[in-house]
Amino acid sequence: MFTGGTKTVGLDLGSANTLIYVQNKGVVLRESSVISIDTNDGSIIAVGKEAKAMIGKNPRSIQVIRPLRGGVIVDFDVTSNMIRHFLKSVLNSFSIRSPWIIISTPYGSTDIERRAIMEAAQQSGAKKCLLIEEPLAAAIGIGLSLEEPSGHMIVNIGAGTSEIAVISLGGIVTAASIKTAGDAIDIAIYNYLKKTYRIEIGLMTAENFKIQFGDAINSSEKTACIHGIDLKTGLPTAKEISLKEINNVIQDTLKELILAIRKVFESTPPQLAADIFEKGIVVTGGGANLKNLDKYISSKLKLAIVIPPNPEESVVLGTGKISKNAKALTKISLMGQHHFS
Repeated sequence: MFTGGTKTVGLDLGSANTLIYVQNKGVVLRESSVISIDTNDGSIIAVGKEAKAMIGKNPRSIQVIRPLRGGVIVDFDVTSNMIRHFLKSVLNSFSIRSPWIIISTPYGSTDIERRAIMEAAQQSGAKKCLLIEEPLAAAIGIGLSLEEPSGHMIVNIGAGTSEIAVISLGGIVTAASIKTAGDAIDIAIYNYLKKTYRIEIGLMTAENFKIQFGDAINSSEKTACIHGIDLKTGLPTAKEISLKEINNVIQDTLKELILAIRKVFESTPPQLAADIFEKGIVVTGGGANLKNLDKYISSKLKLAIVIPPNPEESVVLGTGKISKNAKALTKISLMGQHHFS
């Protein structure tokens, strides 16, 4: 059982970012889920933000990898190396030895993916490790009382996936995981500019444009300059792009999210649906920071939308808070509680 006396570390392993929480310290690490490797000898060159800065700028001798895509592990070995790097940096910084580690995983992740995460935690020096699903962790992180017979809907929008879950009595009643999330919006912007203006940009450029100018509601008549490669000439170019066009692309992409939420409601027991109608939907994850997202979802579903402060921290805060509730911890954990020798 997870009890006092040993430091507890919570880890939110996301496609875009990895966050780590340390008991009594709060969120102590927020790094990009990116790693760069020397292709000659396989050695690690950089991890996190430093590695992300190399995307699209690396020579052939350096491979820059995002080992998690679409909410799943696509490279087990590289993911293990990344997790070990992040955990060891935190454990060394706070002089923590043999911690208990609680890690969030996407809803519906496979046993193989879960075991890979557990093994990485073990190799990082974990004494015990436990996995919980991201929607539950997010709900706990924002302070929802999950043990009551009352329905809550969590929409956790990450980079690789959006997870929609109805929660009651400490468990997930019905849920769905879709690829319409932060990365999908970036790709939609990339494809639109390539098709419409014959300009090719980097996905990081698309992401930065979304963060700076993206709006789920506003149809601004303003323009913004974007840099890329002119596919007609093969030369660098700069183009003034209508923000209204880009925001229409974003809104078109978000239609899939609305459809998925509706489908989850179709499989939700009426009594729980009534609870959600009364309380509204809670939106968490980094994707919740998109400007006016709450207004967009509310206009489509005619429901109240709640976005907590710092929604990108909801999951990792949940991994920390759950350690204080041994009963709930045992009930909602995946694959049991693993002890390492």
